[in-house]
Amino acid sequence: PGFMCLESGLTLAKNSINVAVKNLTDFSISMLAYWVLGFALMFGASRGGVVGASGWFPVFVVGDPWPAAFFPFQAAFCATASTILSGAVAERMKFAGFILTALLISSVIYPICGHWVWNGALSGIPTGWLGSRGFIDFAGSTVVHSVGGWVALAAVLIVGPREGRFPPNEPPNRITASNLPLSMLGVLLLWVGWIEFNGGSTLTFDGSIPLILMNTTLAAAAASIATLVVGWRIRGLPDVSLLINGSLAGLVGITASCNAVSPSAAVAIGVISGMVMLSVEHLLERLRIDDAVGAIPVHLGGGVCGILAVPLFADPERVGSSLSRLDQFGIQVLGIVAVGVWAFGLTYIVLYAYRRRWPLRVTPEQERLGLNVTTHGARTELLDLLTAMHNQADTGDLDLRVPVEPFTEVGHIAEQYNAVMTSLQRALAKTDTIINTVSERRPSSRRARPSQSISKPCKKLRFSVAVGM
Repeated sequence: PGFMCLESGLTLAKNSINVAVKNLTDFSISMLAYWVLGFALMFGASRGGVVGASGWFPVFVVGDPWPAAFFPFQAAFCATASTILSGAVAERMKFAGFILTALLISSVIYPICGHWVWNGALSGIPTGWLGSRGFIDFAGSTVVHSVGGWVALAAVLIVGPREGRFPPNEPPNRITASNLPLSMLGVLLLWVGWIEFNGGSTLTFDGSIPLILMNTTLAAAAASIATLVVGWRIRGLPDVSLLINGSLAGLVGITASCNAVSPSAAVAIGVISGMVMLSVEHLLERLRIDDAVGAIPVHLGGGVCGILAVPLFADPERVGSSLSRLDQFGIQVLGIVAVGVWAFGLTYIVLYAYRRRWPLRVTPEQERLGLNVTTHGARTELLDLLTAMHNQADTGDLDLRVPVEPFTEVGHIAEQYNAVMTSLQRALAKTDTIINTVSERRPSSRRARPSQSISKPCKKLRFSVAVGM
């Protein structure tokens, strides 16, 4: 629900239904794909620390609740990694291509990355090749969020920017969000959910949880305020997106080490994550890469920041690491590179091959009309209003009236538009009366002249009178 509200509100109204549908669709795909394939690849018996090879179609035994509780928790992580894509490619990616990408993430990309880091979580002994070397990612800054960010980056590079976002030889255009209050509700839902997201990653209920919850909240709060202050100075106004994406970047950043840092360190991680998010956002705009909701700066930028914060801020005893801080930094960098190459590389190759055979992007006309209608046939009162106005402009029939949807802003616009058309009809009726009166008073000798000689002045008179009225 948090991602759905966030992304639907940050996109144009004509695409909001499509974005919401994609969130629900990728959640369903993720759950099924993770049960069929992903859980086994991630937590099955390890083959060389690279991939799991057992546990297909898991069936949980009655009387042993732990595995049955562990599966849906991990499946929700999988769905989170998958849904990051929907916001980044919003408003221009075909539904079929999106489904393919969501299936790729949830069945192959995320589970294999998860195996590298978290395999052995059920036994407490890491067996993945990264985890066994000391790579630390407590609740998924890289395993979940960077994976989603890398996939989103590959997808937006293949799909390309939205129409009008980057005009040639002109500064970038900002596409206005349709419903910022809805997006802020999404952020609050995510924030509350993140508490369970991080707290539940202890896989137990012990005295470490209160600190985790405190660190999670402090990092998000610090990131949102720091981003607001710095972004306000840069942009000259308190942009709402600064609070939205700033707080999310703080949540992503603290996720890797929320169990092993002090509250003051959590604040520092939040501030740094917010600044990294702003920097990545600026870099993408300079490179003319279009991310509709800022998913890449938040999840990829914040995720990388969180992983690198582990050797800088985390207590080695709490994370269970015997490495020096320098060695820990090295293995963290190795993990970032490995996950990036795997997630970005496989996504780019698959989508590039898919695009050569089938269209991955909607047509310009579909993008102009919006994906709500062209993909799902979902009409809105705004579309009905614009369609009626377009028909009236084409036919020139002033008797037509646009439909009025009561108790909505669009309905108020339609009502006023109809009132304007009624006033225009009255003005034209008066104009016709004046022109007819003037024509009847002309001398008969003048009226006998060809009509062409007076038609043009009469048209000018009619227009002038109508405008005056």
